Amino acid sequence: MNQKIIREIFLRFRKANPHPTTELIYHTDFELLIAVILSARATDKSVNQATKKLFSIANTPEKILKLGEQKLKQYINTIGLYPSKAKYIIATCRILINQYHSHVPHDREALESLPGVGRKTANVILNTCFGEPVIAVDTHIFRVSNRIGLAHGKTPIEVEHQLSKCIPNEFKHDAHHWLILHGRYTCVARKPHCPTCIIKDLCEYRDKTVC
Repeated sequence: MNQKIIREIFLRFRKANPHPTTELIYHTDFELLIAVILSARATDKSVNQATKKLFSIANTPEKILKLGEQKLKQYINTIGLYPSKAKYIIATCRILINQYHSHVPHDREALESLPGVGRKTANVILNTCFGEPVIAVDTHIFRVSNRIGLAHGKTPIEVEHQLSKCIPNEFKHDAHHWLILHGRYTCVARKPHCPTCIIKDLCEYRDKTVC
């Protein structure tokens, strides 16, 4: 896919949604970190339902640590893999308190050292909290990028590196939000909504749906 087409794709995304952001509900960097840890293999809707109750009584590392792992599980038990996520969150809260004065670090290596935080989660935090033009490749972005011809790769890191090279700088900060939303609501996994897609004439997908 050439640069002219790539630029047009993101111009259309920007026109349709000038200020994209995560659908996770949060008010602080710490709340977003916890929400993203919980979002692995879970929907944003299910995470928002759980964190609405959790954050109303515990929304700092100290408060969640005081809550304890067993009580934390009660707030997040509707989310997949909640036992392991509860362990990660408690351990992460302890590290944030002891090493980072209860602040979410603005550093990739530090973020990825936190339990339950991988490269994708770190990228979400770096982008959404700190404004860095990095791209968090989740299952939606991985699928969309390969399907439409924007970036081809067998692993998320390969797709991330290709997207970082091909997406114009002016769009990089918002790119992963646009691509996630596109994959979530239009370019869905089983039967993409090609007839209503705003980039259907630019997309390289050969098996476009007609209805």
